[in-house]
Amino acid sequence: MFGRIREAWERSRTARRTKGEAGGGQRPHNLFEAAAVYVSACADDDQERIDEAAAWVSPEALSFGVNELACRALIMLARERGESPQDVARSLLGLPAA
Repeated sequence: MFGRIREAWERSRTARRTKGEAGGGQRPHNLFEAAAVYVSACADDDQERIDEAAAWVSPEALSFGVNELACRALIMLARERGESPQDVARSLLGLPAA
């Protein structure tokens, strides 16, 4: 499992936004920061923050970041509950046990 996380991390290194603003402005947002803001804004139903975070990185990078966030959150929640990630995912989505 950690091998998959390590591979995903390596893929993400190439997908992160690295361009800064001219003149030493604010540091650029990376895909994980964008994903965290995007998902939390979706949970709060804050369309302004959703749009802001979506503009920080490409749609592909945002999708990757959201997927990584979901995977990490699911693993963490499964460990806390002492259940399998599949069981936790099905429970969160309101699906019957497999």
